Amino acid sequence: MDMEMEAILALEDGTVERGVGWGAEGMAQGELVFATPFTGYEEALTDPSYKGQILMLTYPLIGNYGVSGSRFQSGGIKVEGFVVRERCEYPSHYRSKCGIEEFLHDEGVPAICEVDTRMLTIKTRRYGTMKACLRVAPEIGDEEIAMALELARTQPDISELDLIEEVTCPSSYRIPGRGKRIAVIDLGVKRSIIASLKKRDFEIFVFPCNVRRGEIVNSEPDALLLSNGPGDPKRAKSAMEVVKELAGTIPIYGICLGLQIIALALGCETYKLKFGHRGANQPVKDLRDGRVFITSQNHGFAVDKDSMDGIVELTQINANDGTVEALEEPYLGIKCVQYHPEASPGPWDTEKIFFDELMQI
Repeated sequence: MDMEMEAILALEDGTVERGVGWGAEGMAQGELVFATPFTGYEEALTDPSYKGQILMLTYPLIGNYGVSGSRFQSGGIKVEGFVVRERCEYPSHYRSKCGIEEFLHDEGVPAICEVDTRMLTIKTRRYGTMKACLRVAPEIGDEEIAMALELARTQPDISELDLIEEVTCPSSYRIPGRGKRIAVIDLGVKRSIIASLKKRDFEIFVFPCNVRRGEIVNSEPDALLLSNGPGDPKRAKSAMEVVKELAGTIPIYGICLGLQIIALALGCETYKLKFGHRGANQPVKDLRDGRVFITSQNHGFAVDKDSMDGIVELTQINANDGTVEALEEPYLGIKCVQYHPEASPGPWDTEKIFFDELMQI
């Protein structure tokens, strides 16, 4: 950008942080959330699960290896706004095609740097995620600050937004393969999930979030997979109905939001976490053999463990807070994980375990 911009981040509790504006001039509204990975900003910015949210990264220096385009998880940036401590203005990497500021600017996404992300992260951990407004402009005065605070306070809660419809595919499509057939309900599916399926030569049928049972059945799948996605799982009424209708007829798998939707369809309950799990170092303990996996996660809702009794089996928990990380219902052929086995970014501890098991259907 030719001139340095001013920026403010206003929170619903009245907090206002001034910083340096970068990316695009404009305003963003959404739930402020933090993520902890050291690398992977290219994947995070393009992850559809961040739709409706202003993303803050806790690692202090962001942008040092630029943007290659090869690690996008969708067609473009999905976060509403971006918050970092320090931006790298001169990236260096042989695969870099542009800097992160140019990427944000071209995608029309405002960002703020030179703010105390440590303080904001501690505040979020203490009080929970908050609604926020990010404003980037040549000059920001008292009137703009007052407006940003009002927008932070009065915007809808994330549970009131139909975010899945904004990131699902517009129509169904097929990816040829010589293996078994997998039907995927696209609730905001990451490209890395599709890549993990393609690597195993599945024939993949991808359907939008409002797909009906008949269309899935007509593709004659060997299994159904519900993907990751943004927002409150209770908004995914169509996907829940499909699970209810197909449970017990074909194996059903779920990742992240997909797990929550499947659990709701079976009669469990979900709730909003205080500040969510977003990062590449979440420990998950397997309750059967005691092994601990390090996983990549991005979610703000979870299944109520107590509501699962007599409905599904709890197989893995988060080693930090004991929340649900995996569940199964063997009789109905259901197996789900709350984390991202395909990583991107993050560790690959569980990639082979989850996707290779799909090959056994």
